[in-house]
Amino acid sequence: SRSNLMTIYAAGAVLWREDKGKLLVALIHRSRHDDWSFPKGKVDPGETFPQTAVREILEETGLKIKLGVPLPKAEYQVPSGEDKEVYYWAARVSDKALLSSTFKPSEEVAKVDWVTPEQAHKLLSYKFDNAVLDALLDLYKKKQLKTFPVLVLRHAKATPRSDWHEGKVVDDGNRPLLPEGKKQAKEIIPLVRAFGPKRLISSPWVRCFNTVQPYAKKYNLPIIERSQLSELGNKKGPRRTRNVMNDILQDRKSVLVCSHRPALPTILETLSSAATKELARWISEAANLKPAEMLVVHLSTEKLKVIAAERWTSEPVLSR
Repeated sequence: SRSNLMTIYAAGAVLWREDKGKLLVALIHRSRHDDWSFPKGKVDPGETFPQTAVREILEETGLKIKLGVPLPKAEYQVPSGEDKEVYYWAARVSDKALLSSTFKPSEEVAKVDWVTPEQAHKLLSYKFDNAVLDALLDLYKKKQLKTFPVLVLRHAKATPRSDWHEGKVVDDGNRPLLPEGKKQAKEIIPLVRAFGPKRLISSPWVRCFNTVQPYAKKYNLPIIERSQLSELGNKKGPRRTRNVMNDILQDRKSVLVCSHRPALPTILETLSSAATKELARWISEAANLKPAEMLVVHLSTEKLKVIAAERWTSEPVLSR
């Protein structure tokens, strides 16, 4: 019966680039199926959707990418009768990434072709892929495809306030991560990497700094400390916290911001001001982020406007 069938989960991306002002997208041709589609693949145990997308792109196209805006999910039934859900993102491929491609034709993927959207529409073998392509084209026409992500991360699980007394002095800034929190800080590395923030900005308080540290160490990135992102800094001057966030947005560069739950409403307010009403409401709801959960806000580089937002934890898909 259908109720006994499991849903198959997969993730991929519509790779795009501009060549002499013309938009091109990447399609893969699979000999075994004799079809044309976007690169994608099944979720491996222990992975999140963004992680799967980045890994599959590298395996199928030889390209190292960072995820851009999320695109519509494709849902369909496979010949065995099981439901399949494919999560897609847009991902810009730089000239440097293209030159560094390690693609070799294989039994799985015979070739990767860069084609115009018109050619893609004719070549694509599956109807649901055309809908994903249409969503990307719509963003391109509105000049909203070129984006940068702001990752707002709540620090990992820390020692409860009630259990923390450093000597006889209660110094909340030194309250450390629990062993579970240290584990979370390591587990979020591949998830954060999928969006590739180039800058890491954190509250200087121990529980925030140590949440970001494993990622910083792995990718040799400095952690920029901002006291305005700490609980106390925000309490003393929310306007200063907003100013820090405004400066971050004006830089128009991919960034991870790690802070505390009491400071989240102020941080999110700045992001909401660049969003539509519906997205602003969704962003403000992220004030309830759990430890080590993050909100990824995609802003258009051109107009500094929020195009999309998504929430992720490092919890693997297949444990849902």
